[in-house]
Amino acid sequence: MAKVKSAICWRHVLNRYAMLYFITSNPNKVKEIKELIAGRIAIQHINYEYPELQLDTIEEVAMASANYIRRMKEVKTPFFIEDSGLLIHALNDFPGPFSAFVFRKIGNEGILRLMDGKTDRRAVFKTVIAFCQTADDEPRLFTGTVEGRITDNERGAGGFGYDPIFEYEGRTFAEMSTVEKNRVSHRGRAFMEFLRHCTGKVGCALYNKK
Repeated sequence: MAKVKSAICWRHVLNRYAMLYFITSNPNKVKEIKELIAGRIAIQHINYEYPELQLDTIEEVAMASANYIRRMKEVKTPFFIEDSGLLIHALNDFPGPFSAFVFRKIGNEGILRLMDGKTDRRAVFKTVIAFCQTADDEPRLFTGTVEGRITDNERGAGGFGYDPIFEYEGRTFAEMSTVEKNRVSHRGRAFMEFLRHCTGKVGCALYNKK
């Protein structure tokens, strides 16, 4: 598996954006993004509260949230947000866009109870990043997905959220280091799509594709 060099890509990002603002109230997401960039570009975390919208798709949530933030004009630009969700095939893609709310209410234990007796354990993790270059610009969306399965029980002490019950190639995300998870995760893939937009270089990568 050959590595793709990315040094010139980081210079392109720096030339285009002196600072990118990441708006989230989730410190775990900040940790993963900072591990991804490893200090090579300037990203500032802004802990800004905005409504948790309950819409039909993750894309709709990300778009509506970014539009709310830019119209309020209370944060600096360019900024990006991200919204993620777990889509479980046997549950008709539930919890999907309601993943954060469902996790707070029933947690991984509740999801495992819903999956009790189900042989189809397929699931998809999805992240959608919404980016606004200025407060006057409509958000641009960047999506990353990863296919896996729901485990029979929680495994691993790392990660956060649904990571202990989402298995990818034999290990849950909670059994991986942050670096390992970023190479294959929905969030890592979405962020790389976003960076490709920032650089205009499709060869830019932080993780190795198989």
